[in-house]
Amino acid sequence: MADTVTALPHETIIQDSWTRCRDYGLTHQSTPIFSQPERGEVSALLESQHALVHTTHKEVLPYYGTILANSNCLIMLADHQGQVLQSWGDQRFIEPSRAAGFVAGATWLERYTGTNAIGTALSCGQAVHIQHDEHFLKANRFMTGSASPIFDEQRQMIAVLDVSSDSYLPPSHTLGMVKMMSQSVENRLILNLFQQRYFQLSFNTSLDNLSSPWAGLLIFDEQGQVVSANRRADSLLGVGLAQVNIENLFDVPLQQLLNQPEALPFNLRASGRFRFHAQIKRPQQPSPIQARDFRPTQQPPASATSNHFTLASLNLGDPRVDKAVRQAERLLEKDIPILVHGETGVGKEVFVKALHHASSRANQAFIAVNCAAIPAELVESELFGYEKGAFTGANQKGSIGLIRKAHKGTLFLDEVGDMPLRVQARLLRVLQERCVQPLGSSELYPVDIRLISATNRPLRQDVESGLFRQDLYYRISGLNLELPPLRERTDKAAMVQRIWDYHREPQQWAGLSHEVLSLFERHPWPGNLRQLSSVLQIALAMADDQQIRAEHLPDDFFADLQPAAAQIAATQTPPPPLASTSADDLASQYQACGGNISHLARSLGVSRNTLYKRLRETGLTAR
Repeated sequence: MADTVTALPHETIIQDSWTRCRDYGLTHQSTPIFSQPERGEVSALLESQHALVHTTHKEVLPYYGTILANSNCLIMLADHQGQVLQSWGDQRFIEPSRAAGFVAGATWLERYTGTNAIGTALSCGQAVHIQHDEHFLKANRFMTGSASPIFDEQRQMIAVLDVSSDSYLPPSHTLGMVKMMSQSVENRLILNLFQQRYFQLSFNTSLDNLSSPWAGLLIFDEQGQVVSANRRADSLLGVGLAQVNIENLFDVPLQQLLNQPEALPFNLRASGRFRFHAQIKRPQQPSPIQARDFRPTQQPPASATSNHFTLASLNLGDPRVDKAVRQAERLLEKDIPILVHGETGVGKEVFVKALHHASSRANQAFIAVNCAAIPAELVESELFGYEKGAFTGANQKGSIGLIRKAHKGTLFLDEVGDMPLRVQARLLRVLQERCVQPLGSSELYPVDIRLISATNRPLRQDVESGLFRQDLYYRISGLNLELPPLRERTDKAAMVQRIWDYHREPQQWAGLSHEVLSLFERHPWPGNLRQLSSVLQIALAMADDQQIRAEHLPDDFFADLQPAAAQIAATQTPPPPLASTSADDLASQYQACGGNISHLARSLGVSRNTLYKRLRETGLTAR
């Protein structure tokens, strides 16, 4: 697979394009030349690209119907040679003298038509937005356009999707929309090619965007070999994915990954400790081996991030949590913003939901906005709303935006440190004036909101480095609260029990063994409460109503322990096979590994379940 092209600044793209146009012998007064292929040639072209056109028209564009509702907007699909395959939308803005460029077979290469969205996107290999006067040929300056390349499963550029109009198109919104559409086409092409016989893994940094075009997509076989991936997967993992085994990408054994309940979100950690939300789908036509390998698993109950937790249920005795709860309770009815700090997974959203439900606004809206999950080009329209027809893709009814949806209720800005600077300026104005001005509107709408923000970033340092506005920082941080990581909490045992009680079915399960409780106490929990919740859900699925023992815990749980003794043991001569190992020798090896079952099992060449049975026979582990 080819590597993703390094993005060029917009100014550089235009300058380079104009230079190429001059090298082609074009001038600003040149007339664009559109090929006029024979009817038979056009039919052959469309027949060869039938799958691409069908996927775009039938499987992707219906999800973006608001674009087609814009009467001045035209969507065009062109192949890798700039030839128009099909167009959708209203062509009334195209004068008869210019119609030749908008029919099937017309070519938009820069060589013949100068700087334009389709041709320039093909030349630079990335999404572009061309305003009226940025077209090299004056004859094309009646329109603006945004175009984004489409790549196949081998990362070869096969097409370009374009949105054009004769009216002004805001670059950020139109470019963001056409990027999303092209990514949707790429994803559908990959799925149509592989979903029958391969596994699909979707993953993203936000649970809300797990099913969006911006999610990473990996296609792999039953041995874990990656056969295809979308460009977002490259971006999220920071590596090329050609000829890679999925076990080298994520800290989870293949069998555990394949045993995840289908289409049910779970937490996944990549090498390097990046954590994602993920879900897996199995082949639509599994082989007999695959059908035999996967036994049904119990579907875990709702995530522990639901709003059933109250402030009292979160305060289990840790002094830092107790302080945060008591301080927040004093401000429940005060118009003072709160900023919650804490590592990823410590329960910031659960804490904020508990605050909301403890206040007089409990029966009003709770609007949570993940500032890191919304594409940068769409943040403004999502937050502040827009008037009908404000930009390409705008709903004809307009949108009130997330801030106005929180009117009379609570607005929770999660990962607020990732908000783009230009949006920070607009948010500051809203907080100062308590009014929202939608995009494309001159009217101000008053809002009554309780603002709570959260971040895992050092915002003070971001302010000093210019990444976050100082005036906004002081506007959102009336009261700063810190939620401690799970590894530092003094009420860890009580929290384990609370989340355990939340996930298990009533009147079921014998409980957690002493061995598991001891492992939980020693564990560093880099994923905090989110990781604990995931581990317990997996253990419940694996235990089948038995007492939860260590063999029911996922392998990546043990990888986090990393005892020093295990590292020393790894350099020593491998021990003999388990069958010929005496109880005393097994006890010595168990102690040398610091109790790391996964490491000892790998050394002996046996499964963890087999090793656990032998250890219990020798009395080395709790039953």
